[in-house]
Amino acid sequence: MADSVKIFNEYSNRDLEQRKVWYTPVVEAYDRGRPRYPEALIQRAIEAAHLSPDSTILEVGCGSGIATINFAQLGCAIDAVEPNLDFCQVATRRLAAFPKVQLFQESFEEWQVQPQAYEIVLAANAWHWISSGIKYVKASQTLREDGSLVLLWNLTLEPSHEVHQVLNQVYQAYAPAIAPSYEGREKQAEIAAGLGKPVGDSGLFEPPSTEIFPCEQTYSVDRYLDYLSSGSQYVALESQVRVNLFSGLRTAIKQQFKGEIHLFNLAAFQIARKI
Repeated sequence: MADSVKIFNEYSNRDLEQRKVWYTPVVEAYDRGRPRYPEALIQRAIEAAHLSPDSTILEVGCGSGIATINFAQLGCAIDAVEPNLDFCQVATRRLAAFPKVQLFQESFEEWQVQPQAYEIVLAANAWHWISSGIKYVKASQTLREDGSLVLLWNLTLEPSHEVHQVLNQVYQAYAPAIAPSYEGREKQAEIAAGLGKPVGDSGLFEPPSTEIFPCEQTYSVDRYLDYLSSGSQYVALESQVRVNLFSGLRTAIKQQFKGEIHLFNLAAFQIARKI
């Protein structure tokens, strides 16, 4: 668990200017491939945070607006901060019908704090990208006295262990350095719980409560490769290596699994009250 949390924390150690453009080459693939949050998770997050159409939310790192739209549909007023221009353009299209949503193209590190302006600070698979020395302080400052930090997570999509072993042969042939280890349900539950520990350790928020939701879905080979290509290790991969790897994965999935792949992951939400 500690190793997985350490890997998550390494994202925030990247140079800020690098982080702003990291996903630029794969923004559309990211939007197509990343899993959506299960409806049950969204509803429990709304209930636990006592959200209503009158609620005010600051979303940190909204990306293409995958999670944002769930709260926009409730009628909440949302200020969404996103440093990547291309993500902002996709999110603007997705959220055009919601006048109470405002997008700000800037990083949370650069964003000017509005003291006690929001009921909720929300981050969906983005909190690990924010500098640890800044995020809890800023989140606390901008929250009302009864406000909360809400974190949503979609952990790694994984096939069955048997399918993983087949695909691992392709990785070993073309890109052994990024061959994914198999986590499984118990490991993912440990990872989800571990991601909440720094929140309580910050001294600015109570230890978060965590709820976990098992998810299963079937991806076409195209959507699965979109999902993979949006992962940081694939973005950083040399282009020809990536082409060879994806060609090998496509062939394996088409020949052995009829062009689609059944996947599992855990989704989770965490809520922590401001101290």
